[in-house]
Amino acid sequence: MFLEYYKLAEEPFGVTPDPRFLYLSQQHREAMASLAYGTEAGRGFLALIAQPGMGKTSLIYQYLESLRGKARTAFLFRTDCDAREFMRHLLLDLDIDSVGRDLPWMHEALNRVLLEEMNAGRRFVLVIDEAQNLEEHVLESVRLLSNFETPWAKLIQIVIAGQPQLAEILKRPSAAQVRQRISMVIRIEPLSPPDVDHYIDHRLRTAGCKDVSIFTTGARLLIAEHSGGIPRNINNLCFNAMSLACALKHEVIDRNVILEVLADLDLESLVKTPVAPPPLIHALPAQNIAVPDRVTEASRGNFHRIAARAMVTAALVLAVVTGVDTGGMPSALPGGVTNAAASRPPVVEPPVVQDISIPAPPVSAPMAPVQSLATARVEDPASGIQPMPEATRQARLRAKHSEHLDPGQQAALPTAPVALSPAAKLALEDMDSLRPEAGKQ
Repeated sequence: MFLEYYKLAEEPFGVTPDPRFLYLSQQHREAMASLAYGTEAGRGFLALIAQPGMGKTSLIYQYLESLRGKARTAFLFRTDCDAREFMRHLLLDLDIDSVGRDLPWMHEALNRVLLEEMNAGRRFVLVIDEAQNLEEHVLESVRLLSNFETPWAKLIQIVIAGQPQLAEILKRPSAAQVRQRISMVIRIEPLSPPDVDHYIDHRLRTAGCKDVSIFTTGARLLIAEHSGGIPRNINNLCFNAMSLACALKHEVIDRNVILEVLADLDLESLVKTPVAPPPLIHALPAQNIAVPDRVTEASRGNFHRIAARAMVTAALVLAVVTGVDTGGMPSALPGGVTNAAASRPPVVEPPVVQDISIPAPPVSAPMAPVQSLATARVEDPASGIQPMPEATRQARLRAKHSEHLDPGQQAALPTAPVALSPAAKLALEDMDSLRPEAGKQ
């Protein structure tokens, strides 16, 4: 303990509301004077409001001590109760047993006590600490106690003391009647830096310290700044500072000691601040690409149409090369699908691809003449073109192709006419018409 090290008679910064250590600042003296004046004037209802740790309880003890021999007092601090329990606590403080009694009986017992004190020439003062914890219906019961009166004086003086939450309760519309009964509202504000300095000196001298300069000026300024001028915070800082300085064998408590104490009492460093998760990278919305797991009816129909056209084209080319006449082939596509039907939307039932292979004509049976585009061009008298004898045609063909061949290739040309199909003849004539004449090149 630092009591022997700093030669102290008792703990200077204790936690109990000892009236001997009460430092009456200017605000505390004004509050004490207001309480005494309100009681002497018989105002009936007073309110004392201050922040936690400002010394309300110590001030109340000092106030009750000043009333010794002048009035009968009752002090209540258990306020988390209902109206029945509140009255039972009040009568218990007056040494009246009320176990099993109802509220009317309790009110009658209190009324008898008040009349006895009035006849004795004494006042009755009820002090309620921690009044911010009172329920509204209990607060209304307290208001009803102020109705104990005579035509010329109040039989009971009530002082309610509490934290700033009490002011919020009194501001409610439901507490209007209680607020109207309160004749004086007494406030206690935090200590100023000079008051903090005097507060420390007063505590040290009361504890028996001969040299109050053990706290340097820098240390006192830090205490005033970080305590907020609240006496309870000042007591905590000074107690820990003296304990640390004693452990370090420091006769003087300087600024560095206070800084270390502040770091030890810092609760924020013990609370882990949750780390914000990294921002989510919003991916682009996935595009729905429909990939069919089976062949659809539309794709099946398109495939059949394309395959049918390709096969028809291949058959026409094959007919030209082999000399087979295709003029008589039906214009409909295989499978019964015509060109007009092919352009329509696909039907539900897929077209059936039929076998479009072109059977070769029998060797023994002569091919019947087929009216085709080639024959119409050669034999139709309405076209205005005279048919050319076959011998003349063959001679002209040999003459045209022989002029590009050497003598050996010309000898290999057949001299007899070659029988060609009308489709082949038409193809050769188209090729001749596209070939430019030698004189125009």
